[in-house]
Amino acid sequence: MISPLWQRLIGILMYMLPWSDAIPFGRNLFNQVPILKWLALPALPLIIFEQVVPLGSLLLFFILFLAVVRNSKVPYFLRFNTLQALLIDIAIVLLNYAFQILLQPLGNGLIIRTLSSTILITVLTIVIFSISECLQGKEPDLPGISEAVRMQL
Repeated sequence: MISPLWQRLIGILMYMLPWSDAIPFGRNLFNQVPILKWLALPALPLIIFEQVVPLGSLLLFFILFLAVVRNSKVPYFLRFNTLQALLIDIAIVLLNYAFQILLQPLGNGLIIRTLSSTILITVLTIVIFSISECLQGKEPDLPGISEAVRMQL
């Protein structure tokens, strides 16, 4: 069954959360190719919210998890996309912490810049795929993540 348009649009918005947290990985790539900075534009409201509100990302996580994912009155399509976006976001946040703790003392060498750019491009690919699937009204099927989401829902 194809989801209504409003559910598809809200499903697309959910994937802006992991995209907003992946933007810092592209710092070096954005400096080398300045036109790519336009890719950050859709996530700008979330980035501003997370900077203005203390613990904004954690607050947003709990609101989405408790009000959307765990609410059985919310349509399954929205719950699925929200939980999948949250799981992707958790992976990005963990990668960000790993970079800060383990790799930042090594400086900003070629390997670090390459890994950062690779993470950004990977997340961009996942977000574009998920958005295109949501536009079609289908659940984005990401190996491993989608199975975990289905088990939780």
